[in-house]
Amino acid sequence: MHVLGVGRIRAVFEDFGAQVLFAGETLAWALRPPFRPELLLQQAAAIGVGSTFIVAVTGLFAGMVLALQGNYAMRQFGAEGYVGGFVAISLVRELGPVFTALMVTGRSGSAITTELGTMRVTEQIDAMESMAVSPIHYLVVPRVLAATLMMPLLAVVFSATGYLGGYLIGTFVSLIPPGPFLDHTKSMVDVHDMTHGLTKALIFGAVVSLIATFRGFTASGGARGVGEATTRAVVWSSVAILVVDYLLTFISIG
Repeated sequence: MHVLGVGRIRAVFEDFGAQVLFAGETLAWALRPPFRPELLLQQAAAIGVGSTFIVAVTGLFAGMVLALQGNYAMRQFGAEGYVGGFVAISLVRELGPVFTALMVTGRSGSAITTELGTMRVTEQIDAMESMAVSPIHYLVVPRVLAATLMMPLLAVVFSATGYLGGYLIGTFVSLIPPGPFLDHTKSMVDVHDMTHGLTKALIFGAVVSLIATFRGFTASGGARGVGEATTRAVVWSSVAILVVDYLLTFISIG
């Protein structure tokens, strides 16, 4: 049992090391020509535009729930007017980037892993290597860059629709006057909060896309192996989002 436990720990560290090396290789290829803007735009449309609806709907209802919970808590202190600021700062700094990354992981991250995993097990990636075409340069780099660039934009969509939902619930359901709702939003949220959230989203995009592409790139074992790789990609991406979120928040606040 002891040997088995040591073997599992070693496998985890080896897997993490392979992921780090894969990320370094991706970065190196991203800086080398030829650059392929058409592939970048194609992936940006698939990841960004394709995820806009689910991100907007999730943001809308997240904002509504925040407004209801915030009003319930602050009403006890007669501070209902602060609900607007509470909703805005929660969305911009925390829920916007985190929920957006989780939604993109479930929709686009899993699709990336499945697509690359299928190409791996059907030997399409091996064929590219035999033709002296770097599969990392051609397949991985556009997906990583697209996800990294689109995640902040999707986080903005999430926060905007979330605040809209919070405003509708706050003013029409909880009957909070629009004036205090908007005024406290302006006083509580500043540029630093926005840049903090956008920085988180940018990093989350890189983390999610690197994990998803790595899992697809190293898939093996046919259809079952692709399914297992997709499951691992979603699980590890979700865990990585929460861990990185804590570290970034700790650095920012601490």
